[in-house]
Amino acid sequence: MSLPSSLWLVGCGNMGGAMLRGWIDAGLSPQAVTVIDPGRPTVPEGVTVLEASPSGTAPQVIVLAVKPQLLDAVAPSIATVRPALLLSILAGVEEATLAAKIQADAIVRAMPNLPVAIGRGVTALHSVTADAAVRDTAHALVAPLGKVEWIADEASFDAVTALSGCGPGFVFRFIDALAKAGAALGLPEDQAARLALATVEGSAAMAAQASEAPAVLADRVASPGGSTREGLNVLDRDEALNKLLAATLRASCDRNAELAAAARR
Repeated sequence: MSLPSSLWLVGCGNMGGAMLRGWIDAGLSPQAVTVIDPGRPTVPEGVTVLEASPSGTAPQVIVLAVKPQLLDAVAPSIATVRPALLLSILAGVEEATLAAKIQADAIVRAMPNLPVAIGRGVTALHSVTADAAVRDTAHALVAPLGKVEWIADEASFDAVTALSGCGPGFVFRFIDALAKAGAALGLPEDQAARLALATVEGSAAMAAQASEAPAVLADRVASPGGSTREGLNVLDRDEALNKLLAATLRASCDRNAELAAAARR
């Protein structure tokens, strides 16, 4: 699988910029990339930045990385070109909606998450129109950014977005809450923050390398009558943590459905 010879990145905010830096680090030539963003973002040296789409030959790939609410604003500006692949990271915007508004030989939906900025993210992909060669191009684009998961059913994409796309925000909130809880027990705030971050970082790495499920690891570290078990009893009581996260992901998933409905209009 190889990176594309020409690519337009429409929108270069936090996620688009993170993906761009990952592509350049992976060997994509800066001269192959044109960023289209009226905000004139800072980009790696050699990348062309334009406020509007250029006229002329269509690129091999267009990556759509604006906010979902801006689809109708940007679609007309790229409607006159037909790339081999349109890769969209717009949350909630379905493939059929994209096809009705933007010409492309094939469309692949993608949902990266923020750790792609350090090559440790995960990107979900879905397409019903892309052939094997185009799928390889999409896979090659996101593989340098971390793990890749192909999703068979587009109906699952809102759930994927809620879990892995929004998930880093929830994990960041958990780290902050863990640090605040430590400070409430009397630790200096800066020390509690360092301890919380290191604990989550190490535990995640251990879970990723383990053959057992995280639930098994949690029970293994919790000796009967010990302090870890006492804390887990609080989280497990009435399935408090499970219910909280289920409600959290449901809220995000429902919002994705709302964005999809708005994009169809």
